[in-house]
Amino acid sequence: MHKSPNLRNGRFSELNRVYLLTTVTLDRKTLFTHPHLARPVIDAIKTAEREQAVRTLCWVLMPDHLHWLAELRQGTLAGLMGRLKSRSTLGINRAGGTSGPVWQQGYHDHALRQEEDLMRMARYVVANPIRAGIVAWPADYPFWDACWRTGGALKAPAGQ
Repeated sequence: MHKSPNLRNGRFSELNRVYLLTTVTLDRKTLFTHPHLARPVIDAIKTAEREQAVRTLCWVLMPDHLHWLAELRQGTLAGLMGRLKSRSTLGINRAGGTSGPVWQQGYHDHALRQEEDLMRMARYVVANPIRAGIVAWPADYPFWDACWRTGGALKAPAGQ
């Protein structure tokens, strides 16, 4: 386990642990309603995957926040989230012709315990647009994905 002095008390980054990560736009500004502003966030998630920093289980990008269920593979949560925010901010500012911060400082993390139901948490993440009244079905919302996604349904991974 890695513990950084920059993390809040009790926050640990445990490799091979699944976390639900949540980050919010600055002042809860609605940004992610158009693909050109959502794409930099999606690209930052995919870059973290390519770098093998995480194994993404699912994510949903809501108009003013991101939920990301991922298994930490390298580094720390603070480093992962810092890179995601930095990369996506550069892309969002470029795409929108703007400058300055996009995200609020900090983020929320919840380490899943072994007894927690991974599929229940994944369904919670991808159902966010339904609970927010944006769509009636996850497949109707464009800014989400899951490693088990087939025909818009989540299926349990092998061994779950």
